[in-house]
Amino acid sequence: MGLSLDYIFGQTPLDDDEKEGLLIPTITTKQELDEFEQNNIEEAVLWSLGPKNYKSMVLTEGFIKRVHFKMFGNIWDWAGNFRKTNKNIGVDKYLISSELKMLLDDIQFWVENKTFSPDEICIRFKHRLVVIHCFPNGNGRHSRLMGDILISKLFKVPVFTWGSLKYPIAESRKVYLNSLRKADQGNIKPLLEFARS
Repeated sequence: MGLSLDYIFGQTPLDDDEKEGLLIPTITTKQELDEFEQNNIEEAVLWSLGPKNYKSMVLTEGFIKRVHFKMFGNIWDWAGNFRKTNKNIGVDKYLISSELKMLLDDIQFWVENKTFSPDEICIRFKHRLVVIHCFPNGNGRHSRLMGDILISKLFKVPVFTWGSLKYPIAESRKVYLNSLRKADQGNIKPLLEFARS
């Protein structure tokens, strides 16, 4: 039967060859996929936000890939590997490593020079990760977890709430996507506010 996916607004479609990377052949619907992914993500959150100190590794390409693998490695064979196709969002596939290196260098500079508040550094990091769009799928969820890891491990500040305190799930997604579009235009404030709402 194969995997049948209906995408909602703001989701990045998978190519057919990426769909073939599904490790659990009994998954055939988006709902089943979401459930398996959510379970895997919850394990990744426990691993990444637990007591172990990842401070020295957080701002490395290897750690960014490892977090994605921890989030999706039980479901997709391409988890933790940069995408090999271009998408409707993100930089050209050949620019992912260099764009990510520039981002990590920028973040290191901002941290060392206290260029922005801890929250703003982490939200700018999260936003740029989404703009680069390193992986075939899961970039939004991955970038939010990376923001949480950065704020908790580097700055010892509580993780973000990502709209959960203020918005119902359906409205939260809409506000999140709208705040991302504003950040794309250079206005980071709505995304900063959403992250702590």
